[in-house]
Amino acid sequence: MERDAVEHYVTYLPDADIDATLQARLDELSRAGTRPNTLRAYERDLAYISAWKRLTFGRDLEWPESEAVALRFIVDHSESLADKPTRHPPRRVAEALVAAKLRRSLDRPAPATLDRRIASWRKFHNQRRVESPFASASVREARRNARRAIGHRPPPKAAKPITIDVLEAILAACPTTLGGMRDRALLETAWASGGRRRSEIAALHHDDLCLDHFDTKGIVRLRLIQTKTTDAGQVPTLALSGRAARHLVAWLDAAQIKAGPVFRAVSKSDRPLERGLTDSGVRDVIRAALRRAGFAKGFTSAHGLRSGFLTQAARDGVSMQAAVRLSLHRSIEQASRYYQDAELEDNPALGLLDRRR
Repeated sequence: MERDAVEHYVTYLPDADIDATLQARLDELSRAGTRPNTLRAYERDLAYISAWKRLTFGRDLEWPESEAVALRFIVDHSESLADKPTRHPPRRVAEALVAAKLRRSLDRPAPATLDRRIASWRKFHNQRRVESPFASASVREARRNARRAIGHRPPPKAAKPITIDVLEAILAACPTTLGGMRDRALLETAWASGGRRRSEIAALHHDDLCLDHFDTKGIVRLRLIQTKTTDAGQVPTLALSGRAARHLVAWLDAAQIKAGPVFRAVSKSDRPLERGLTDSGVRDVIRAALRRAGFAKGFTSAHGLRSGFLTQAARDGVSMQAAVRLSLHRSIEQASRYYQDAELEDNPALGLLDRRR
C-alpha cells in the first residue's frame, strides 16, 4: 500500500471548525510525529484490515465501523482455520489473504498480532474523530473471551539471550574476510553499546560517530538519532571501548567508510557497497553468524543481543541503573526480569538440600 494511502487514515480529516491552513499543519504534524517504523506498521495493518473486510463483507472500511464487523474480526482471528472445511467462509478469506501475502498461514494469529491490528484500527478511528466499535462493552468482552480461549501468553522475543559465552562463539566463527570484519564489528557494537535494536544499528551513519578520543582513549562515541523508546533529540550519546571500538574503527578503515551508513552490504567478491543494511539485513547477519557458530535454527533472534547484554550485566554484578543507562530501556521494571532471573540462579538457598548431606 502506498504511503499516501495510509496517511489518509492516520491524519485528521477536515472539520467545520478547522480551516484549510490549520488542517494542513495538523496533517504535517501527524506525519512528523509518527516514527517511520510505526508508519510502516500502520500501512501493513491498514492493508490487511481493508482486504479482510472486502473479502468478508464485500465492502470497504467505514468510519465509524459497526460492532458487527469488529466482533466478526475478533472471532475470525481467534481460531485456527487449518482444520476447518475448505468451504468454511473465514478459511476461504484467510486463504485469499495468504495468497496476497498479507497473512502468513491459516494458523491463528499470535495474540500480539491481533492486539496490534485492533490498536491500529482504533487509532484510525481516533484520528478521524469518530468512536471506535472496539470501545463498546460487547466487543471488549469478546476480546477478553478470545484471550481466555487462547489460554497462553505470547512467547518472548528471544528464546535464548546472547550472553558473553554465546557471543564469543559467534565472533570466533566470523571469517577473516571483509564481510566477516563487518559482522564482527556489527555484533560487538550492537552488544557492547547496550544491546541495540536492529533498526538502530541499520540507521547508524558515519556522522553519528565521534572518533576524536579513539587514538588517545580508545573510545568511540555513538549518537542515536532516534530509538523505539526515546524521541529525536532526547537520546544520550553512548560509548564503545576496548575491542568493540577497535573492531568498529578497523571495519571503517578497511571499507573506507567516511560518510553514509556505517554497516552496509558486502558483495560476493568481498567489496563494500554503498547500500546500507536494512533492519532485515541486520537480522540476516545475526542469523548467519549464529548458523556459522553451530547454533540451531531458532536458537534466538536479533533481540537476543539486547536480552543478552542485560542478562550478562546482571550475572557480572553490574548495577541495573548503570546497565539501563546504556540499554535505554524505558523503565527499570522492563529490565528487572533479567536481573531477577540471574538472582534466582545465583541464590545461595538453591543448594540447601545438597549441603545437608
